[in-house]
Amino acid sequence: MALGEGIEWAAHVCALLAALPPGRALSVAALAEFHEVPKAYLAKHMQALARAGVVRSSRGPNGGYSLARPPAEISMWDIRASLEGAEPEFRCQEIRRRGPCPSRKGDAGPCTIAAAFWEAERLYREQLSSVSVADIVRAVSANVDPARAAQLFAWLERAR
Repeated sequence: MALGEGIEWAAHVCALLAALPPGRALSVAALAEFHEVPKAYLAKHMQALARAGVVRSSRGPNGGYSLARPPAEISMWDIRASLEGAEPEFRCQEIRRRGPCPSRKGDAGPCTIAAAFWEAERLYREQLSSVSVADIVRAVSANVDPARAAQLFAWLERAR
């Protein structure tokens, strides 16, 4: 399962937005600068996150993006589904019924191969759903170097 780099970017952005004080937002330019990613590409991802209700955008001199819900209510699955959709990755083509020796016995049930992929996807979704942005922030906060934390908060003070 190949994930687009935008999912990683979006997860990092959401973690950064979780560190903002209430009422603050960051522009897409500031978010792109912080993560050193292309602004135009990140803007597309931010729009997708906004459409999905993960972030909200506001206009004006203090406008930008902020989380639309508390960090504990935004899962890694929410972020992934916002950007790449919630459709199943695996779609069984029933090729077991083709070729010179098509399967006859047991065709009424799901294909064993499809069942294996569907179970893997279920576990994948379940795992990502169990990890929130708040969990990520908590884990990072527990391990961050105090000097780097100070740099982050100083940057947040200057950024718009």
